[in-house]
Amino acid sequence: MKVVILAGGFGTRLSEYTDNIPKPMVPIGKLPIIHHIMNIYSFYGHKDFYIALGYKGDIIKKYFNKKINDWNVNLIDTGPNTLTGGRVKRLEKFLKNETFFLTYGDGVSDINLDTLLKFHKSHGKTLTISAVRPPARFGSLSLDGSEIVEFKEKVQLKNNWINGGFFVVEPKFLKYLKNDTTVLEQEPLKQIVLEKDIKAFTHEGFWQCMDHKSDKDLLEKMINEKNAPWIKNDY
Repeated sequence: MKVVILAGGFGTRLSEYTDNIPKPMVPIGKLPIIHHIMNIYSFYGHKDFYIALGYKGDIIKKYFNKKINDWNVNLIDTGPNTLTGGRVKRLEKFLKNETFFLTYGDGVSDINLDTLLKFHKSHGKTLTISAVRPPARFGSLSLDGSEIVEFKEKVQLKNNWINGGFFVVEPKFLKYLKNDTTVLEQEPLKQIVLEKDIKAFTHEGFWQCMDHKSDKDLLEKMINEKNAPWIKNDY
């Protein structure tokens, strides 16, 4: 199955690195995060990649100018200012009439892609979105007026779910994507929710995006301690 990775954003919240390189090329351990993401898909046998390039896409092209494993890597310029839905729309001619995976170029997970795909096929909807728990960013305070009753260090919010990427998409979803200004997470997803043509695959396991330097540092720490849940095999 084809795997689409959105890799064209400016990554402004990680400007310590993205002033010089695109966010998907920010290294985690010895490899850029996009390589880690591709390894997740490759582990489950999905090695046909379509990477939507934008900001500093030439750096990603240079990295993949060499053969990596037995991957088929297609690097497509989708414009420097194109928004997320527009980038997918620009890949329409490559996707043809096939179900495909879609994800972002800045998040890793120990998600079981076999289980995700089986779930998608079971419900017959146009789109499956992977729902994950928000990562623990901040300490939690319990208050009684101005008195602090309890403090918990970086407690994960157990009652909330967020979009973790790792979509499975039927080709008819592309009709919801109009042009370069389309934001995937706005009108297209809102509309398909209204039409009840989407299901959530709830993933209770590990998921971590890399929005800030603290996220990168956390992922680096996991690798250094050999406790990186998204790494399925040695690479």
